[in-house]
Amino acid sequence: MINNSAVPEASILPLSDGSLDELADRLAGDAAVVGIGESTRFSRETYGIRDQLFRRLVRHHGFRALAVQDSAGVGAELDRYVRGGDGSAAAALDHAWRPQRTVELAASLEWIREFNREHPHDPVRVFGVKPAQAGPEDYDAVLDHVRESAPERLAELASHLDPIRTAHQTDEHVQRARGIHPGRPFAEHARDALALLRSLPGVDAHDGVLARMRLIMDFHAHSVAGRGNYAGEAGEWADVVGDFQRRTGLRTVYWDGIAHTSAAQTVLGMAPERGPQPTVGSVLRKQYGARYVSVAIGFHHGDLGSVAVAEPAGDLIDARLGAVDLPAHWLDLRLDEVRGQWDGPAKARVISGVYDPARDDTAHLAVDSLADAFDVLVHVRQASPVRWLP
Repeated sequence: MINNSAVPEASILPLSDGSLDELADRLAGDAAVVGIGESTRFSRETYGIRDQLFRRLVRHHGFRALAVQDSAGVGAELDRYVRGGDGSAAAALDHAWRPQRTVELAASLEWIREFNREHPHDPVRVFGVKPAQAGPEDYDAVLDHVRESAPERLAELASHLDPIRTAHQTDEHVQRARGIHPGRPFAEHARDALALLRSLPGVDAHDGVLARMRLIMDFHAHSVAGRGNYAGEAGEWADVVGDFQRRTGLRTVYWDGIAHTSAAQTVLGMAPERGPQPTVGSVLRKQYGARYVSVAIGFHHGDLGSVAVAEPAGDLIDARLGAVDLPAHWLDLRLDEVRGQWDGPAKARVISGVYDPARDDTAHLAVDSLADAFDVLVHVRQASPVRWLP
C-alpha cells in the first residue's frame, strides 16, 4: 500500500485525470526522452502535474528512468532508495540540492519505490545529470585530516571552508541575491584551501583527502556563481542523459526547469548580454530529433511561500495563456493549427530562487520560436507553495 503522503491532494491537480491521461498519451508516442520543465520549482500545482505525467508515462507507456538535476552521488542515493534500500525518502534527499528537498519529491520517490516493489524485474531507475560533487562529509574529512596532521593550520583552513560549505544549503548566487553572502567568492576560498592543504608535509601520501578537496573546489568553480552563468553545463548534462538512455535502452523522463528542458536555445532575462545559450533540451533535440519531447509547465500568479508573484506582464506568453479562464489547460504545439496560432518569438516567465518582485521584468527566458522550444505548454492559473522537508 502506498503511503497517503505519496498521493497528491486533489486541490493541487488543476487538470482532470482524463486530461492528464490524454496529455501523457500525446507525450509518449515514440519518444525516447521526455523533458518536463517547470517555470518555477516552488509550486505544488506545477510539481503535481509533472509528477502525475511521470506516473502515467511509467504505468502506461513503459518509461523506466528519471533524470534529475543533481549530482551522480545524490542520484545513486535516490536510486538505491527506490530500489528497496534502507531508510526513508526524506533521508534519501538529505544531500540533495535544496530545491529538491520537498515533501512532494519525497512522495514521488515513495511512489517509485512501491512501483518497483510490484515490478521487481522491470524497475524505474533514478539518476543525476551532474558529475560527482562534494558533500558535507568531504569538508569534514579535510578538516579532520588537518586537525590530526597540522592542528596549527586548522583555524586558517576553517576560515576558508566554513563560509563556503553554506552553499550546500543556500546556493552562493542565491546568497548574493538575498544579501547574506559573506563577500569573497567561494571559488577563491576553495582554491586557497586546496593550496593550503597541498603545502602540508606528507599530504601527497593522502590522495583521498586531496581528492575530496578537489571535489570541493570543483563544486564551487562550477556553481552558478563560480561560472557566472545561469545556463548550466548543457552539453555535459545532456550527454549523461543520452548516454544512460542509449546504454540501458530505457525510456527516460528528465525533470528540470524550463530554461534547461527547452528544446531550443534560450536568452535569460537576467543575463541578456550573453545572447542565446544552449540548453540540455536543445542538445538532446540535436541527438534525438522528435524523439526528445519538451514540455513546459508554467503558471499565471500565486503565492510561492517566500514570495508572492503577481500577474505576468502582457508581453509574456504566460499572460496570453492566462486569458483562458480555467484552473489549468494545455496546448500541443505540434499540431499545425495550434502552431500557426502560437508560434513565434516568445518570452516565458521563470521564477527562481533569486526572483525579486522589483525586477520582475527580468524574470523570463526568451526563445526565437515557441514551438521549437516546447512541444507542449501546460498552464496553471494559480500557484501555491511546495512543502519543505525539515
